[in-house]
Amino acid sequence: MTRDDIPAVATLERIVYPEPWSARVFYDELERDNRRYFVVDDHGTIVGYGGLLLVQDDAHVTTLAVDPAVRRRRLGTRLLLTLVEAALEAGARHLTLEVRVSNVDAQRLYERFGFQPVGRRKGYYRDEDALVMWAIDIDDDAYASRLGEIRAELGEVER
Repeated sequence: MTRDDIPAVATLERIVYPEPWSARVFYDELERDNRRYFVVDDHGTIVGYGGLLLVQDDAHVTTLAVDPAVRRRRLGTRLLLTLVEAALEAGARHLTLEVRVSNVDAQRLYERFGFQPVGRRKGYYRDEDALVMWAIDIDDDAYASRLGEIRAELGEVER
């Protein structure tokens, strides 16, 4: 993600989330050294984005969104794979995130990547609790094998 992408990202943010981040939040995030943000560009249109916060050997998935008009094309899987790979490149050993308790589709995606629920944050969202999920030991051989299977399903080459 670049600063030039932010207007489109902010527009998509308002479509996807009931409590959207402002464009200013994205500008601020891009300025921080311990953040990584990516976009999915579909023929010149941004249809997805995701971000990471890196702290020592932990990485926190701060956001992940795909335009509802292009869902079911495995873009969320590709985007999460990119986030995991960025976390690994930065030296992360564990990943965490929060997800709405009602967002079962997202939870299934995260579980494919080894995330397991470990708790609940009451009132994390204005209108709903969040499920806290962690994927630990993402730097071990078993997790590398998991990522290899996901890449193979996507028809991607091993990195």
